[in-house]
Amino acid sequence: GGYIHGLDISRWQHPNDAPIDFVKAYSAGVRFVMIKASDTRDISDAQALKYLVMDHNAAQAAGMYTGFYHYATLPDSTDPAVIVADAKAQAQKVLWRLASLGGYTERDLSYALDLENKCVRLTSGGACAKNATRSATTLWATTWLAMVAEKTNRLPILYSYPTFLEGSMVRTAELLKYPLWIAHYAINPADPLAKPGQKSGGCFVHSWTTATCETIWTFWQYSSCGIGKKYGIPSTRVDLNVFRGPPSSFLQLVKGTWVPEVSDLMPKQEPSQTFVESITATTSNKNVIFSVMVKRPDASPVVTGTVRYFANKDANLLLTPQQSVVRLSSGSWILTVKGIPAGTWPGRIKYTDISGTHAISDAPVVFTLSQGPTGTPTPTPPSTSPTPKPPVTPKPAVDGCANQIKN
Repeated sequence: GGYIHGLDISRWQHPNDAPIDFVKAYSAGVRFVMIKASDTRDISDAQALKYLVMDHNAAQAAGMYTGFYHYATLPDSTDPAVIVADAKAQAQKVLWRLASLGGYTERDLSYALDLENKCVRLTSGGACAKNATRSATTLWATTWLAMVAEKTNRLPILYSYPTFLEGSMVRTAELLKYPLWIAHYAINPADPLAKPGQKSGGCFVHSWTTATCETIWTFWQYSSCGIGKKYGIPSTRVDLNVFRGPPSSFLQLVKGTWVPEVSDLMPKQEPSQTFVESITATTSNKNVIFSVMVKRPDASPVVTGTVRYFANKDANLLLTPQQSVVRLSSGSWILTVKGIPAGTWPGRIKYTDISGTHAISDAPVVFTLSQGPTGTPTPTPPSTSPTPKPPVTPKPAVDGCANQIKN
């Protein structure tokens, strides 16, 4: 129809590091591309950065407008101060990333906040054990959006899907002022009666819902099953999007530039300070648990990085303990260490940052473990011939593109 068409891409569109042919995408009618530029999680953030500059430059060289998005992971806290601090830290990461690209030009769409995951705590098996509350999610989002808007003098975009907007966020007038990029599949944008954001027999009630049950959307991701090769994409699939409105409205979105100053650029090896807030250590059969906070020189939380326990060399810890770290919020972690024998163990908690933004720091720790129960060995039963297992019938493959638009 009369829509302006676009794609959104990430590292998944670069199998085996293959480049995207943006000239072919432009020839296929694509006029904008939203590029994953940052992520709350350090490893995913580094993976996004790997392709960002290349894709940004190549897409603009092919004649496209470019936008960016940040995938958000919410903090495991109900404390408003912690939620606000975490949102500001993640907004700062985005501003540093945008500054590294030279800011906004009039070929750039605004940065989008990809908010689709409210899980803040996982079980050992990887299932979600705790979700953020509606009020916590809304406070985090509005804080992030406001900080990015204030710094760049442009309204950022919010990306999500209808059930998340309705069930995971509070309806507010403040959210409504930000453009909505809505994900709603199985509706064909070529249908003049198509209304993304509606459900059959009722409304999705959220900040962008009108009195007539329609959704005030600006961008619509209508399929995750675009045919990659049609658009010069090395991956099999690519997300497809349209802009709502005429070219004049689209051009309004890219008005206003932001040229970062030197102070806006991401620091390198900025000093950090590590604090061990608590240690739980009882017996050798139980885990040692550290609560750790790492701060920047202005006492705000660090934006990236992780922590690990190291025993002092003269402590002669012969075993290599198992360690796992869970990020609670920006600059805050729970570090769990397993497999340390009884004794008194001096050491340190060391903070490192693979991005090089914040400098290494550490804090001394010492804890004592009493000898825990060792357990009684279980006798080995006599060996018998195994009973043959019946053949397993493989489950039919699930078609992730069922009912979606394949274009």
